[in-house]
Amino acid sequence: MLNTILSGLNRTVFREHKLNIVWVFLSLGLLLSSCGSVPSPKKMNEVVTYLSSDELKGRDTGSEGIEKAAEFLEDEFEAYGIAPFFSSFRDTLSNSSTLAYNVVGVIEGSDPRLKEEYILIGAHFDHIGIVPPKDGDEIANGANDNASGTSTVLELARYFGKQKASKRSLIFAFFSAEEKGLLGSKHLATVLKDSGINLYAMLNFEMTGVPMQDKDYLLYLTGYEKSNLAAISNAYGGSDLIGFLPKAEEFNLFQRSDNYAFWEIFGVPSHTFSSFDFENYNYYHQPGDEASRMDYEHLSEVVSRMLPVIQGIANAENAEIKLN
Repeated sequence: MLNTILSGLNRTVFREHKLNIVWVFLSLGLLLSSCGSVPSPKKMNEVVTYLSSDELKGRDTGSEGIEKAAEFLEDEFEAYGIAPFFSSFRDTLSNSSTLAYNVVGVIEGSDPRLKEEYILIGAHFDHIGIVPPKDGDEIANGANDNASGTSTVLELARYFGKQKASKRSLIFAFFSAEEKGLLGSKHLATVLKDSGINLYAMLNFEMTGVPMQDKDYLLYLTGYEKSNLAAISNAYGGSDLIGFLPKAEEFNLFQRSDNYAFWEIFGVPSHTFSSFDFENYNYYHQPGDEASRMDYEHLSEVVSRMLPVIQGIANAENAEIKLN
């Protein structure tokens, strides 16, 4: 089967697109070994649909809706064989005026030495709740912002939880109170720093539910030039995976998502992956940010392209991601 696949690959593809052959073999290995764990558009649809349903009323911090979202994420972690990072999955925020908590799990690495290095993979799962009505709808459901990023991280957690395919330890974190000023990530970064954890890198996912228009890459990276993560990602995931979006720099998105606290507090490569380019989605913080507007084939592709990236950096013998 492998020979058949390889024989069908056109050699010019490697020259024209400058794909790293490592990505090809990692991707094939993931597809052939995952046995049902390959990202599922149907599964991601189910996750986004529930998290952005009217039942959860926009997942505002401290609300009944975000409590239900947290319970859902905890159940998913347990089903995937992911352990709580703390005494439970819940990490109560010390910097919030209302009761709020992150949901944090961990997969211990398999290598006796490398497991002491941690890669944190995160997304915020809160949104803004009830807003002034628009066309009779007052629930800002937050499908793209950020049920899409949450479902991306959850699918990554599902794969690594089932496959246990990482030498380094992986922390999966869902942040609360992002919409209140990045409070969840600020809290967790402080707690982890105080505990003396050896954080290697932080990978954040924000608004990944809709493909970009007229771009020759799948995702952009905030803080593109602050480290070599884009180049490393493209080496493992294909040369058209990560690109530079000028608007991300113009609007200083690097400091406006949950990656920033880890950059600031740890001083390690910490970036956000996104496909919201300011032109491809008109429902930011609007009641119209509904699950039906998401592109689930795109969401599945994001996960399938990121799997070899995370597996590559998690298993490399030496730390490849460097600050510029």
